Amino acid sequence: MNLPATIDAIRALTSALPAGNDEAAAEAARRQAVLTKPAGSLGRLEELAVFLARWQGRAVPGLDRVEVLVFAGSHGVAARGVSAYPSEVTAQMVANFAAGGAAINQLARQANAALKVIPLSVETPTADFTRAPAMSEAEFVQAVAAGMAAVGEEAQLVCLGEMGIGNTTAAAALAAALYGGDGAGWVGRGTGVDDAGLARKAAAVDAALALHGAALADPLEALRRVGGRELAAIFGAALAARLRKVPVLLDGFVASAAAAPLRGLDGDGLAHALAGHVSAEAGHRRLLRHMGLDPILDLGMRLGEASGACLAVNVLRSALACHGGMATFAQAGVSEG
Repeated sequence: MNLPATIDAIRALTSALPAGNDEAAAEAARRQAVLTKPAGSLGRLEELAVFLARWQGRAVPGLDRVEVLVFAGSHGVAARGVSAYPSEVTAQMVANFAAGGAAINQLARQANAALKVIPLSVETPTADFTRAPAMSEAEFVQAVAAGMAAVGEEAQLVCLGEMGIGNTTAAAALAAALYGGDGAGWVGRGTGVDDAGLARKAAAVDAALALHGAALADPLEALRRVGGRELAAIFGAALAARLRKVPVLLDGFVASAAAAPLRGLDGDGLAHALAGHVSAEAGHRRLLRHMGLDPILDLGMRLGEASGACLAVNVLRSALACHGGMATFAQAGVSEG
């Protein structure tokens, strides 16, 4: 895949997104109709099997090659006291991922998924977006391209997540830019900030909205101006997956906000994506409603790291185990109702 070198090139890629395979989806639905169970009795598991069939282009899809991509970035806005943790935790957690000590290491192993951690200049924070655009055009394009390049050629499913102190503030600013509202309506406690920290987060979002103004009407500009490198990379990975017709599982608030500009550029831009879970982070449920995504899991999680998305892989595996492994009425000699 040729990687974009300009914002215009990124925009051009989003203007010609491929559709899923309707024939494969229809064939999968027909199979569901003759499996040894009452019609619809497996609920959403049946829908998930058909969804995977549509995007993998085969009636009986598989999950032999699942990738979990965790992008890490540092944020200049963190200096405004919007996190309960210092900025250096981002780099420290990248080292923890490499050592196998984080939650996502355990969850990826449990889901039989390949974990890739991609740090994006974590030693250099983005600009404070209350004072200037978070990224220059060159930095933004580079981050998007890094996300696109991270999606493996043979991936059958990609889980997208992040690590970045300050990035729930960036996600709140991006959500407000895309869907309206103010800082107080979108920010949450993130890493566990107190009331004063929550107020600082809301003020940072409001300051960013005031500074960047009408420029935020363009989804790509919104992502460049109030996002971060890891958010831009998640957008790039979601775009690359769509161009390859690879289904995607989004993690929590930050990953969802990062992917949302793709839907802003094309109303069906996230047709290949599922919400792995709904986070406990304030604003995520509201954001998913705007994005038209129904979360698979609701477990009160708010860790990030693609943890919720990775956990949902196990649900997808169960859906496919039933879809591919169950007998049909004819095979089992069971009378149909």
